[in-house]
Amino acid sequence: MKKRSSTPWTHRFSRPIMAGLATVGAVVTAYLTVVKLTQGSAACPTSGCDIVLASPYATVFGLPLALFGFLAYASMVVFAVAPLLVNSQSNKALRSKLENWTGLLLFAGGTAMMVFSGYLMYLLAFEIKAVCIYCVGSAILSALLFTLALLCRDWQDLGQLLFTGFIVVTVVLIGTLGVYINAKTPAIADSSHSTEQPSPGGYPITTSSGKAEIALAQHLKQMGAVFYGGFWCSHCHDQKQLFGKEAVKDIPYVECDPKGINPQTKRCQAAGIQGYPTWVINGKTVTGTQSLEELAQLSGYKGPRNFQNSLPAAK
Repeated sequence: MKKRSSTPWTHRFSRPIMAGLATVGAVVTAYLTVVKLTQGSAACPTSGCDIVLASPYATVFGLPLALFGFLAYASMVVFAVAPLLVNSQSNKALRSKLENWTGLLLFAGGTAMMVFSGYLMYLLAFEIKAVCIYCVGSAILSALLFTLALLCRDWQDLGQLLFTGFIVVTVVLIGTLGVYINAKTPAIADSSHSTEQPSPGGYPITTSSGKAEIALAQHLKQMGAVFYGGFWCSHCHDQKQLFGKEAVKDIPYVECDPKGINPQTKRCQAAGIQGYPTWVINGKTVTGTQSLEELAQLSGYKGPRNFQNSLPAAK
């Protein structure tokens, strides 16, 4: 007589392992949320973590992206342990029902987190161009959670599983692209540009500067940062609008167009500038309009950060 086959270890231990992994993810994202909200500096062997936290991609609907990551990991912990809290002898039917429902939720959550983490890895590699060990670690955790969710039980209805996966992937991709569509080109208050060609001095600066804007501009100049741009460049004007008319005279601006005022074309060519605006800060090159908060993070600015001309959250 053959012995009854034992339950695969993946079915017996996957939920406790998932709960442990998700707990690690929740602790890390909670820490990053605090760092972002307090405008502190993350404990990281490189400056990449602070660069990522200061980027426009680190904020969603005005809140730290890490906060949503914390909620996702916390939900995975609940889904993983819920059936384990029910006595399998006295409440077998309830436990079975919980295992079925939470099993599908774990798969959906793991799929969503893995797809979103994959998009974040793309942003790190091709948009932000910085390495963040927390982001990479979160991507690995998401992949492990997805794998364990897939192996945690026998899926009787593979059609339902594939359909659920397809719906989750579609919703996550559409939602992510919709949230970040304006991340690289955020609107700036009072920065409308005339359709006419500007003077060699550029478009007029209409915003005013606060003490924080002036202090940051002076700090960037003193520490050797460089802002490369062109007088006709609307995004360069947006960048100057953030500083305001009082602080703009202190920013370390280099005019690259030979038709502009005090052009330094050869310097721009030697630096390999291919687009405007381009900042070079502490040996790190970033392109596009940067928020003042991001410039503060990149440059190690320790002064006041109550910037009155900060970028609005991307919608």
